[in-house]
Amino acid sequence: MKAAVFNKYGSPDVLKVTEIEKPVPKDDEVLVKIHAASVNAYDWHILRADPFFTRFMTGLFKPRNNILGADIAGVVESTGKNATKYKAGDEVYACLESCGKGGIAAGGFAEYVCAKEAVLAPKPSSISFEEAAALPMAAVTALQGLRDAGQLKPGQSVLINGASGGVGTFAVQIAKALGAEVTGVCSLSSVEMVLSLGADHVIDYTKEDFVKSGRQYDLILDIAANRSVSDYRRSLETNGICVVVGFSTMRHMLSAALAAKRDGKKITILAAKNAYGGELLNINKMIESRKLKSVIDSRFSLNDATNAIGQIETKHPKGKVVIHTIQGE
Repeated sequence: MKAAVFNKYGSPDVLKVTEIEKPVPKDDEVLVKIHAASVNAYDWHILRADPFFTRFMTGLFKPRNNILGADIAGVVESTGKNATKYKAGDEVYACLESCGKGGIAAGGFAEYVCAKEAVLAPKPSSISFEEAAALPMAAVTALQGLRDAGQLKPGQSVLINGASGGVGTFAVQIAKALGAEVTGVCSLSSVEMVLSLGADHVIDYTKEDFVKSGRQYDLILDIAANRSVSDYRRSLETNGICVVVGFSTMRHMLSAALAAKRDGKKITILAAKNAYGGELLNINKMIESRKLKSVIDSRFSLNDATNAIGQIETKHPKGKVVIHTIQGE
């Protein structure tokens, strides 16, 4: 089978599409023929081993697992003897990062992958494989950031900094589904898209600084991760919560992690939980009720995985970047 393989850390150019042996499922696994995978910031961070401490999870000198791609959608081809939830022909999707394999490179940038059946969810029939592959990591991150870490309640105000990216486009929709008044922060070119996803207000960060506006919010979901702790405090209501998704620098991560609760204002870094198979069922309900949809920025073939990673790393895509592995899809 074909796979985009990396045997050393570095730029997207170290990815090489090559023929490797087709995997065989273990007793509790299923073999999935991948129709589409999506690219996350997670992938290029692992590819570049950036920040350096990721090497302690992925391999100090070279990657232990050398195929990227956490999010996949495809069709079950075969199952292990103890895997009984799915059968050959079932359409599924998953976040492979939650499989718990050492090295956490995941394995979705390939034609086939083996996954524990517990991480899989049935693909809704109303969406394509590409739309399904765009969902797992980004949509679950948005959901858990708003619902769990952010404790969002109906009627509250939420600001989403980075509203036009992969996580942000889902966060806008989920916040509306949870009954919030939503303000999105993005560039001018994304304003109409963010409004179309349900945002009540949009701030073009090239023209206006949301911190200097003086408005305060019950919840800030900072996906861009580019503001200081003092900025968060200034923009939060008393007893408000700021949830930081990722970090721009090690200094930023440490300052957010060490921020003390003051005036009831809480700042926390999101640690998304990896029980994605069950959580994706909640995502499916929102899809079926038409409260959530995938926004796809661009599509690449498996042979063009290098450019797919580059699109995520440098181009600030609007929504998700996907890789299709079946010709013509």
